[in-house]
Amino acid sequence: MTQTPLNPGDSPLVREALNSVVSRETSATPTATQTPGDGDGSWPRPSKCRVIAVANQKGGVGKTTTSVNIAAALSMHGQRVLVVDLDPQGNASTALATDHRGDVPDVYQVLVDDLPMADIVKQVPEMPNLYCAPATIDLAGAEIELVSLVAREARLRRALGAYESMELDYIIIDCPPSLGLLTVNALVAADEVMIPIQCEYYALEGLGQLLRNVDLIKAHLNPTLKLTTIVLTMYDGRTRLASQVADEVRSHFGDTVLNTVIPRSVRLSEAPSYGQSVMTYDPGSSGAMAYMDAAREIAHRAAMV
Repeated sequence: MTQTPLNPGDSPLVREALNSVVSRETSATPTATQTPGDGDGSWPRPSKCRVIAVANQKGGVGKTTTSVNIAAALSMHGQRVLVVDLDPQGNASTALATDHRGDVPDVYQVLVDDLPMADIVKQVPEMPNLYCAPATIDLAGAEIELVSLVAREARLRRALGAYESMELDYIIIDCPPSLGLLTVNALVAADEVMIPIQCEYYALEGLGQLLRNVDLIKAHLNPTLKLTTIVLTMYDGRTRLASQVADEVRSHFGDTVLNTVIPRSVRLSEAPSYGQSVMTYDPGSSGAMAYMDAAREIAHRAAMV
């Protein structure tokens, strides 16, 4: 089987991870996620930076896990990616080994104090194409403080628009599990919405409210916003329920749903405690392979967005 081509600028950690990944696309039998042009390992660059908000007001559906691992997989294939941690819990910052103690400049100061985005963005260790804008616990107060500010819904969009220190291919915004002003800022700043949906009971509960919010923001604040991607997470192939939920989501949303499903995986839960995405923590695991395939699908959808 062929290996994924390496870039000269890859760190040893990334090179080792890429060397250990055996893509399903290299097998003799084509798979549902195989895309023309994958044979040489090349992933297409978007014509302009894609700003994607990863949102779902339900907690525990895999928003942060999806944000971090999709970003890592894209960056390992030469895409330049910024992850904006918009969740006060700072889990994306933890997973990307980015310091987010209380005294570290973070997204809160960007939104509330107009600190330039360039002053808080840090390169992720040993991942030369991956960057993180961290969140500290201070961000928990932003929901209240933003209320009195001018253009409160567009603070993040303005900050990203002024951020020109590098050319980025993707900006992935990890939203908090709520539909407050932080999530609204993410949706106003984004061009696309990605929704992780867990393959469990009540999977679609509350999703209607999120979609209504997306429609309202599209109508009044961000006419270019569109739902482009739904990722099925926490899939357990041993249960009939998981396949039933997946079928129901696909019947509702059609081609918006990625072909790749993300399985339940202990490695996905372990990786953040080591300050890594699963892509480098255990690149041969089922979770890493699934997120690599999901990222490949997203990259090849760039031409359709």
